[in-house]
Amino acid sequence: MEKTAVVTGGTKGLGRAIAEIFAENGFDICVCARTEADLEAMQQEWRTRFPHLRLHTCPADVGKKAEVLEFADFVRSTWPAVGVLVNNAGIYLPGGVSDEPEGTLETLLETNLFSAYHLTRALLPSMVPHRSGHIFNMCSIASITAYPNGGSYTISKYAMLGFSKSLREELKKVGIKVTSIMPGATWSDSWHGADYPAERLMQSSDVAKAIWGCYNLSDAAVVEELIIRPQLGDL
Repeated sequence: MEKTAVVTGGTKGLGRAIAEIFAENGFDICVCARTEADLEAMQQEWRTRFPHLRLHTCPADVGKKAEVLEFADFVRSTWPAVGVLVNNAGIYLPGGVSDEPEGTLETLLETNLFSAYHLTRALLPSMVPHRSGHIFNMCSIASITAYPNGGSYTISKYAMLGFSKSLREELKKVGIKVTSIMPGATWSDSWHGADYPAERLMQSSDVAKAIWGCYNLSDAAVVEELIIRPQLGDL
């Protein structure tokens, strides 16, 4: 199978680092993001940085099912087969179950869970016939540990881990690997302006390197769940 990787939310933070590490290893990349200007800036930078690779970009708000399916159509029209799918896009909204604004749960489920569900279903026909491929689902430490002010975010991430576990069970006999990634605090837009020393949080590149390591196992092995925390522990 050709080296192709799809990354949602691929212009910033974790998504960008993941896209870059696959590009550095010879993959053509397809990314989506909400902001078209960010996609254009990424295209411009990669023309110089990765001149021999193809970066395909598509604006999409993954919180909207119709746009997720439009992105899936874009991917299918670009490649006959998908080798790697990284369901990375997500948002964090603080608040507790008892006091967060009405609609928070729906917003977080649509972006953090439903987007991955709908995109995966749409792209599996581009993977299953080849009996190979790898799906990475960006879960969180919040998928296994509730924490104050985590409210609906924690609910959405617990659900994302459940989705990933179900997918793993379904796809293991058709040669497709599924890995749930559960990072702790990592420098990204969500932590912009936080008053912590740089070394207190992980770098996005740390998570990307761990994902690349999971991808490089033999066909006989799969990392089902990967927990990555800052050396000093959770915040």
